Amino acid sequence: MYIFLKVLLTALIVVAISEISRRSTILAGIIASIPLTSLLAIIWIYFDTSDLEMIKSLSGNILLMIPPSLVFFICLPLLIDMKIEFYLSIFFSILLTAFVYWLYFYILGILGINLR
Repeated sequence: MYIFLKVLLTALIVVAISEISRRSTILAGIIASIPLTSLLAIIWIYFDTSDLEMIKSLSGNILLMIPPSLVFFICLPLLIDMKIEFYLSIFFSILLTAFVYWLYFYILGILGINLR
């Protein structure tokens, strides 16, 4: 029952953002830019474990992962502007983002930054 509640609440937030975007993409963008996934994960972890060290570690790792994740949001509109079909644009954006994540992890490893 608890997992169902978590899934339902999370799904409701995603659907709400989708519905809000029909009326105002800027408002939907503001809401979506709030790290809702991260916030929900942190709340669920705290509720489940009360482990502040785990939350601290997750927060730090999320912060480290922001730069490569931005590639998706740069790539997608550029590909759409290039008149590339939507699903292909999504696919290439994900592919490029995955490559940048790999490169990012490689560079972090060279710099001696170990992720847990």
